[in-house]
Amino acid sequence: MSGSAAGLGLGLRSGSYGSLAAAVGGSGGGGVRKAGGRGAWALRGGEKERLQLLHRALRLVGRRRAGVLLLLAVASAAVFCSLFAVVKDDSSSISIVNNFEVPNAIQNSVYPSTTRPLMMSGNQYSSVVNKIELPNRLHLSYANFTHPCEGFSVPPPLVDKKRTGPRPCPVCYVSVDQAFALMPLQASPSPVLKNLNYISEDGIVANLSSQGSAFGGHPSLEQRNKSFDISESMTVHCGFVKGKKPGQGTGFDIKDDDLLEMEQCRELVVASAIFGNYDMIQHPRNISEFSKANACFYMFVDEETEAYVKNSSSLYNNNKVGLWRLVVVRNLPYEDPRRTGKIPKLLLHRLFPNVRFSVWIDAKLELVADPYLLLERFLWRKNTTFAISRHYKRFDVFEEAEANKAAGKYDNASIDYQIEFYRNEGLSHYSPAKFPITSDVPEGCVIIREHIPITNLFTCLWFNEVDRFTSRDQISFSTVRDKIRARVGWMPEMFLDCERRNFVVQAYHRELLEQMIASGRRPPSTTDAPPSRKLRPGSRKAPPSKKPSVKRKKEKKSSSRRRVPKPVPGGMGAM
Repeated sequence: MSGSAAGLGLGLRSGSYGSLAAAVGGSGGGGVRKAGGRGAWALRGGEKERLQLLHRALRLVGRRRAGVLLLLAVASAAVFCSLFAVVKDDSSSISIVNNFEVPNAIQNSVYPSTTRPLMMSGNQYSSVVNKIELPNRLHLSYANFTHPCEGFSVPPPLVDKKRTGPRPCPVCYVSVDQAFALMPLQASPSPVLKNLNYISEDGIVANLSSQGSAFGGHPSLEQRNKSFDISESMTVHCGFVKGKKPGQGTGFDIKDDDLLEMEQCRELVVASAIFGNYDMIQHPRNISEFSKANACFYMFVDEETEAYVKNSSSLYNNNKVGLWRLVVVRNLPYEDPRRTGKIPKLLLHRLFPNVRFSVWIDAKLELVADPYLLLERFLWRKNTTFAISRHYKRFDVFEEAEANKAAGKYDNASIDYQIEFYRNEGLSHYSPAKFPITSDVPEGCVIIREHIPITNLFTCLWFNEVDRFTSRDQISFSTVRDKIRARVGWMPEMFLDCERRNFVVQAYHRELLEQMIASGRRPPSTTDAPPSRKLRPGSRKAPPSKKPSVKRKKEKKSSSRRRVPKPVPGGMGAM
């Protein structure tokens, strides 16, 4: 059954609201355990009474003294606001609680960044990590926390005949301090796999007759198949096969001072990349001071992109542009920038060996929500370790492959070869029989995950497919997922595409923006996007959204230093 046919048969909603969860009783909103309380909204009731008392006082003293009293009242209000945090309605916030700021006294005593458990460097977990206790840390448990998002569900999409495409939908978040307090103190369990190591072939000549690249180590078909036999301790190909460590003499080379800074990053990294000067840097919004001080924001670029940023951005200062720290990558292993971009996207655990959690954002997206809110909403609240949104329209890999061919995303022969290979391995069309799997096609521009052995293995093997076949990672996602799930029962959580569009705003590639400027059209900017709205628990109204209708230019076909596979008559035996 095709993706569209499946959608019609299962009563899917239109646009990015498409969901298979409704067919099995799912809410799509990801409910929590307890009913929500009033929380910060309790301050609202007293404001009206205070205004009424002030109005009566002004009438009693007459108009002559009204001005003096009014000044006194304003001064008193200013003093009051400086002493207490007042929750206000801010249309630029997407959290149900707007108090993003964590006072210094609280941050230093309740959230001491130097006392958090750290992932040990290297490829193995240390038992010491799980035994570290955090002194003075405020910790909440879902078992005894009255969650304000209890009962919240995604409302039906607004009926608008003029707009039938994908759109955002409301998402219920907690506050940043609540999200941090709900962070698990211990790493999540990794089913079966406990120790994951990576193949290093420094000084060893790889079998160049095998597919893939020198960066990936040219794994043979036998090695590929063996990597899916999951055991307690494994050693697999995962890029960076040469050199001392990832970023040093491996291809995708990074300066030592940048590597040292990356190793110092703990707990959470937000990462993106631009290669080939393909995109404009998008600056995150609504980021709390707490996250600015505790999360790492890294943007990987090549020398061409760095030169453009230096000349065009007034914010560039000492390898930083706004929140982003720019890391210049040299000796790129692929000529195709899109394939090079898959290295930081899928192998962040190798570049940041001491990080617990990561949020990957494609460069064309602007992050408009605090990253700790995303971890709480899509990982901890769901008790999962890997979250990615599903495609707003397509559920079937075969349809996705045809769409890639029609859009010129990659040469048709390579796509056909990859699909035929997967078909011979057992890939089938998507259908309701695959429940609880809700889609075979992700919208892979955002990845939220915890770095534990099973998620690291998943992205390693996913990257190996991208290195071996085409760079279109949506095509290989379900094959890797299904092989791992068949052996250990683990699989990624896939959330609604409209929920993804709630916390990122999609921009346009740099080339298209420049074309629009040259033609005299007003280029869309992130400020044109509707402000994200605060949602009270139980809110049903979806925020409106407008986006200019611009026909995107087809992307160039890929070219890389790797050997492009050709169709092999008579099946895959020749591999």
